[in-house]
Amino acid sequence: MKNIKLVVIFVCAITTLVGCSPKKNVRANSHSIADRRTTDSAEIDKDIETIIKENLRDDKEMRRFSHVNANVYNGAALLTGEVMNEAIKSRVIEMTRVVKGVKMVHDNLIVDYPSDNLSRANDRRITQNIKQALKQIHDLPNFDSSLIKVVVEQSSVYLMGRVHRDEGTVVINVVRLEPDIRQLVTVFDYID
Repeated sequence: MKNIKLVVIFVCAITTLVGCSPKKNVRANSHSIADRRTTDSAEIDKDIETIIKENLRDDKEMRRFSHVNANVYNGAALLTGEVMNEAIKSRVIEMTRVVKGVKMVHDNLIVDYPSDNLSRANDRRITQNIKQALKQIHDLPNFDSSLIKVVVEQSSVYLMGRVHRDEGTVVINVVRLEPDIRQLVTVFDYID
């Protein structure tokens, strides 16, 4: 009886230890599964994104008069959303430009009232549809849908990632089939 209890305790201990190990690896590699950036580059992008978002959140006027999304990929910052006037837009761009590690700012901000919850829900639906469509691409060697970062704002689709030109072409042609998009903008970092 004592031997059975020891074996059960031993098996539980081993299971617990093995179960914890992958979580550390997943956490350490929190960027996408098939990312062509180095781990360091992906972490730097994540840090830059966090700094930009914190700077915007800490500014009371920004919180009140804008809805800005910042996405960073390989040092390129993509700004999407709505700002109430040109002065706020300029401030957002400048606040982003001065963050250490930002190599380029893609300004896709619209001077308008911040989008409502219905518009944002529609953007989430379009994002999910596009991600599902990209998962259906199986004829490109070494392509994984997680290579593409999809950002949707007011039905405009922005695609980011490090891709080969043929991959970019296929992705663009697949995304164009989504019926509810207003425009498609690529912010690809082409490998070739």
